[in-house]
Amino acid sequence: MNPDAHQLWRAPRWALALLLALIGMLGPFAIDTYLPAFSGIAQTLGATPVEMQQTLSAYLFGFAFMNLFHGAMADSFGRRPVVLWGIAIYTLACVGCALSQTIGQLVFFRGLQGLSTGAGIVVSRAVIRDMFAPAQAQKVMSQVTIYFGIAPAIAPLIGGWLFVHAGWHSIFWFLALVGVGLWIANFRLLPESLHVSQRQPFNVRNLMQGYWELGSNPRFLLLALASGVPFNGMFLYVLAAPAFLGEHLHLAPTQFFWFFMLTITGIMGGAWVSGRMAGRISPRRQIRWGFAIMLLASAINVTGNLLFTPTVGWALPPIALFTFGWALMVPVVTLLVLDMFPQRRGLASSLQSVIASTANGLVAGVIVPLVMHSTRALALTSAVLMGVGLVAWILVHWLWPGTGKLVADVANQPASVVQP
Repeated sequence: MNPDAHQLWRAPRWALALLLALIGMLGPFAIDTYLPAFSGIAQTLGATPVEMQQTLSAYLFGFAFMNLFHGAMADSFGRRPVVLWGIAIYTLACVGCALSQTIGQLVFFRGLQGLSTGAGIVVSRAVIRDMFAPAQAQKVMSQVTIYFGIAPAIAPLIGGWLFVHAGWHSIFWFLALVGVGLWIANFRLLPESLHVSQRQPFNVRNLMQGYWELGSNPRFLLLALASGVPFNGMFLYVLAAPAFLGEHLHLAPTQFFWFFMLTITGIMGGAWVSGRMAGRISPRRQIRWGFAIMLLASAINVTGNLLFTPTVGWALPPIALFTFGWALMVPVVTLLVLDMFPQRRGLASSLQSVIASTANGLVAGVIVPLVMHSTRALALTSAVLMGVGLVAWILVHWLWPGTGKLVADVANQPASVVQP
């Protein structure tokens, strides 16, 4: 934690959470806003469904690759420069998408968007832990998740409206304007939370040492899998939204927001409960509850799709319940990951995001095209992805039984034992 943290931000805690959430919103906005225009973009550019799916894959793999460096640079040069450069490149990439005339050009600029948007997500986690003690950090992380959840709820609504009334190019012009606004806000407001004494040298040897230290640690890898892979149980449906919502549930593009409203309500509800639990029950128990809820939601989802023809009335609520469970446990797991390596929190956040976004890219580029035309296949795949995270957490619990047992386990500071 930065020893001068109390002097860096004098406004209310929720205001910093809102600013950090806005940084993280670039990612979901870059995905969810243009999904309702998938068919229109394909028709205009003469692209096949598989080619359109690659606009998602290029973004996600670019996101995963650059995350290897965002955290390391933030540990060396500070948090502010990485955020500001990331937003600037993202804004230019949005302009490129808006001006694209071929599917190849669109894929290229989508990849550039992915290379830049991870900066905000990675650095915001490190900023939280730089600025706040453990229980407060969990509350702020939960607040960020709540605010962050607004973006996917409104993004498809905005995208659908822009597509219908102004064409798909207007979506990316809108995203460029969002980028300009966020750059100005962060230039004026975002504090530099990394203390000078905590900065890491930026050289190949130190980077390789850090990558090896984290990447060879099985506990770190399992915790990253436990938080990142289950997210794809929901994200699978986001990526398959044109087929799932349009073809299977017969919703118009302007009606996609019902799905996003329900799922984001689940995320915001789970994050709110997680914040209320901070310091009251053990992290381990909170994680256990999150996985129990996801397991229940997956069982309902799979059973319903195996037995009945999907309808809007019952096909969407299990996905919302799933997201509630995920949001309940992920702030705690994220803090456990960050505090395994206090001097390399930026790098830890980077590698955690790399694992999650690599899984996202594989789901988008490989799995979704194979299963999006069957609601049964979507439900079963969602359950399997959740199962990967559950097995990872069970292994952590078995191999390192003290993980998450104490409130202070999140911060490596003395604390009292809470309800196990």
